[in-house]
Amino acid sequence: MIFITVARFIIGFASGFSSVLVPIYLGELAPPTLRGTLGTLTQFCLVTGIFVSDLLAFPFATEKGWRVLFSVTAVASVIQILCFPFLIESPRWLLGRDRSSRRARHIIKKLRGLRYDHEIEIEVNHFVSASHKQACDNNEENTSSKVAFLAMLMDKQIRKLLVCSLVLQMAQQLCGINAVFYYSTMFFEGLIDSPLLGTTLVGGVNVVATYIALLLMENTNRRTLILWSAGGMFVSSVMLVVCLLGYFSKMASLFFVISFVSFFEIGLGPM
Repeated sequence: MIFITVARFIIGFASGFSSVLVPIYLGELAPPTLRGTLGTLTQFCLVTGIFVSDLLAFPFATEKGWRVLFSVTAVASVIQILCFPFLIESPRWLLGRDRSSRRARHIIKKLRGLRYDHEIEIEVNHFVSASHKQACDNNEENTSSKVAFLAMLMDKQIRKLLVCSLVLQMAQQLCGINAVFYYSTMFFEGLIDSPLLGTTLVGGVNVVATYIALLLMENTNRRTLILWSAGGMFVSSVMLVVCLLGYFSKMASLFFVISFVSFFEIGLGPM
């Protein structure tokens, strides 16, 4: 049991680490026209993995089969390790360390499919100018990745951006989505006999809603998506509480759980 506890702690730490780094990495590699889509794709892969684990629980969540279910994590980790040699370094990070980096220019040429040197230099200037715009007034020589948190907070140009980023990240974690996932079986008592079936239903809705967000991301204003997401989650959570108090049927509570998850995935989830 101690070994399982320690292993779960390590897996949780690695999952949290990757959930922060992967969107940043993809954002620095992606062209501006695809940045939102690729960012949402991270969330789509995440919820798909959760849904697949729910499906695998049907045959393996037994007294004899749980070890097989645990081994899926190890298999997925090995596949990722084998794929690591194919990852390329972020050109933005390379240019932040050395603006004349030949390696960064080679990666940009490969990523963007450019043929001429002047096209590559235009793309390089986009990376460099973006870094300068995000740098603080009192430390313009450094890129934003090297600027201390307090310096960013004191800088008027990026303070609002920093606060908005922090508030959105806090809203994503404190909005109640984890409670809906962890206690989803309570909402389905008396309505769905199998708790696993109810959890899988929520996971399936999660995947579908994220896919819809994937389609909307580059065609809809980001602010509009966040406002619709937050407003829909607010209404859904209020109605869910009313249902749990017994004013409406259990079928209504199932509907508002699905509604809550759907609104989360079109806005706050991918953001």
